[in-house]
Amino acid sequence: MKKLKAKLAENNFVKNCRRMWPYVKPFWFRALLGVALTVPVGALDGVIAMFLKPFMDRVMVEKQPHFSAMIPFLIVGFTVVQGILLYSANYLNTWVGQKITIGVKRKLYEKLLAMDTSYFDTNNSGTILFRYSNDAEIASTSLVENLKKFLSRVFSSIALVGVLIYNSWQLAIFAILILALFLPPMAWVRRKMKDILARTVENLSKVMTIYNETFAGNKTIRSFTLEQIFQQRFRETTDLTFRLAMKMVQRTNWLSPVMHILMSIGVAVVIGYGGYLIVHGKITSGNFVAFIAALMMLYSPLKGVGNNYVAIQNSFLAIDRIFEILDLQPTIKDHPDAKELKEVKKDITFENVCFEYVPGREVLHNINLDIPVGSTVALVGNSGGGKTTVSALLPRLYDVHKGSIKIDGTDIKNITQSSLRRQIAMVFQDNFLFSGTIRENILLGNPNISEEVMWHALKNACLDQFVRELPNGLDTEIGERGILLSGGQKQRLAIARAFVKNAPIVILDEATSALDNKSERVVQEALDNLMKDRTVIVIAHRLSTIQNADKIVVVNDGKIAEEGTHTELLKRNGAYSALYAMQFKDK
Repeated sequence: MKKLKAKLAENNFVKNCRRMWPYVKPFWFRALLGVALTVPVGALDGVIAMFLKPFMDRVMVEKQPHFSAMIPFLIVGFTVVQGILLYSANYLNTWVGQKITIGVKRKLYEKLLAMDTSYFDTNNSGTILFRYSNDAEIASTSLVENLKKFLSRVFSSIALVGVLIYNSWQLAIFAILILALFLPPMAWVRRKMKDILARTVENLSKVMTIYNETFAGNKTIRSFTLEQIFQQRFRETTDLTFRLAMKMVQRTNWLSPVMHILMSIGVAVVIGYGGYLIVHGKITSGNFVAFIAALMMLYSPLKGVGNNYVAIQNSFLAIDRIFEILDLQPTIKDHPDAKELKEVKKDITFENVCFEYVPGREVLHNINLDIPVGSTVALVGNSGGGKTTVSALLPRLYDVHKGSIKIDGTDIKNITQSSLRRQIAMVFQDNFLFSGTIRENILLGNPNISEEVMWHALKNACLDQFVRELPNGLDTEIGERGILLSGGQKQRLAIARAFVKNAPIVILDEATSALDNKSERVVQEALDNLMKDRTVIVIAHRLSTIQNADKIVVVNDGKIAEEGTHTELLKRNGAYSALYAMQFKDK
């Protein structure tokens, strides 16, 4: 599975807008209206500048009193109209921007849920958070905001250039030539900022990862007195953030001063040449004042173009990163002709199964295993031998590299993933409980059950008495990851969740190995209830919990060393017998 990197493709304004269109389409009318309002907002800049010519010629030169009284009211009136339109455009564009952001985030989250387990193995939490959340904010909101600014300035510039040409085409040529000088430095800045933005994205992802690890591993940090180490790690990461920010300033913030100097040159040239034209009667004083006003209104927004340009480029690069994610495809997919698995009638078979997490490093070698329906098969062996990997292949959390896994003779690759996983309930050593209530966590196993069924599941999980004694009962909050529950209570709540799923296949991955003896006995009783009349795969470290299994399979170094019942394996004096002797030698 592909590891996410801060890859920055070449920007293409038209391409980005085309790819964002499906997210804009549902709100196209409001988006169009918001954009349309930018036309008069920008164009009214030119109207205000135009009024200066008759004001200078008729009031300052010809001394016409009635015109003097009328001009201020007209300017205020136009400004009020412009203000109302500007507010309306801002409101509509913000509304559309937020809707687009939500749409993009939902699509990204849908993609995240569709990705394989291996995807999460190769990408850290900070990268996931930044790429799936922050990029959506940067891309969507900035796209609309910058599009609004862009169009407003385009129409304002068109109107103001019209005023320039109307008042003096000679001076307009000089002004437009100065504008053309802005383009080369902007292109140079764009090239220079790409690498810094890529490194900044990667570094900000690391910052988020440190926050997440500090939150999740706070007990480990304290118990191992790792505070200084984590402080140093965070200090180094934030120092890099500072250096990257300053490097960005070095490479981009000179743009605004350069623009300012170029504009000053343009204004100086216009004033010098404009004086010549006035003296020789080519233009009036009103023409010149209106021209200077329009020129200043045209140049002023460009003074901060350096900072705005960085934000705009960041927005486009975020769009590139978003579609890099949306273009990813999970490696585990349903076959076009995949069938629904409605029940398991006969058996589960592993046929010459080989698997590798990293290409070229095989961790399972030719696993052959038959699990009849209704039987209990225990997987035991040395740590890292491949027991958990075997169990993870059945629900297709990973796909086999070679060989096949079949249910009732049908390769699981020809079964839809959703129907396959509906037939399997899993209880892990460290079960993930979600923030919310006991009721909400149980209902994740089956949202359509009654409260009676829920209490029955809690009873089978040996948790009903504990829940009844709670002030809020089923509606008790358990905290993030079930932090308010003990280890045994977490396990039993996970078992209750598996009970309501009522799946015919149960996988127990060292479900009691992290518990003390007292908790283990209670949880084991709950597991025994769960295992009744089901096909069960048990991964166990403590051999005392699996002695009654129908079959015990010893998996060492990715291979099946031996298999048989507890009694049969002890008689062989092989790998199982050695494990058993090691665990019970002092008893």
